[in-house]
Amino acid sequence: MRQKTINFLITLTTFSIIILGSYLVYSPLDNLLKKEFGQTNTAFVNRIVDGDTIGLESGEHVRLLGINTPEKGEKYYAEAKSFLEKEILNKTIELKFGKDKKDLYNRTLAYIFLDGKNINQKIILNGFANVYFPSEKDNYYEPFIEAWRTCIKNNLNYCESSTDSCSKCISLISLDYALQKTVLKNNCEIDCNLTKWEIKDEGRKKFIFPEFVLEPKKEIAIIVGKNKTEGAILWERGNYVWTKSGDTFFLRDKDKKLILWQNY
Repeated sequence: MRQKTINFLITLTTFSIIILGSYLVYSPLDNLLKKEFGQTNTAFVNRIVDGDTIGLESGEHVRLLGINTPEKGEKYYAEAKSFLEKEILNKTIELKFGKDKKDLYNRTLAYIFLDGKNINQKIILNGFANVYFPSEKDNYYEPFIEAWRTCIKNNLNYCESSTDSCSKCISLISLDYALQKTVLKNNCEIDCNLTKWEIKDEGRKKFIFPEFVLEPKKEIAIIVGKNKTEGAILWERGNYVWTKSGDTFFLRDKDKKLILWQNY
């Protein structure tokens, strides 16, 4: 009887050690994986709000992470929405969440997948969105930037290059997010009419040039703020446009075709 009790206690102790060891080893690993790759879920899509927002059968609205598509009234808005409808409307998708699960509008934030393919990335690749990481860059940033470069190479839609006579003349000399200042230069020997050209960040902040001609070999500074600076154009847009955590500068002609872009 005594020996049976001893054997039982040995077995119980061994089992407890195994359970404890498994917890100590796998629990931190599991937490690490969740932190690195985010939690996942599946859902049925019953509505497409626009190119980067969808509605679920549950009533939730999901804002697609890592991308920004044209707003209503802008070029390629309808095409971006139509593309997403063809891809995922009335289908069951997988959602992968990032660091923050909700935005300021209480929309769920997620990367969405269908048949193992990243739909967010696919939207960029087909020229209906630019890369958009307003808070911080995660593991999807580099693949998304590569998709954007491929889109430009293929000259598709939102990535289509300008054919303006000054499209190869204008360069971005500097972008200082601390001073909220960008400087453009006309490198050619001709006048460049920048009227209605557009500067845009990764999100919705946009500057449209007034009637303005940049003379040969001249520079022009565009400064965000409310105080007029001599020799510069004022972008009256609150306190900032360019984010400290990283952003992208886009310059487009009057027809919204891409002149240049630069990220940091």
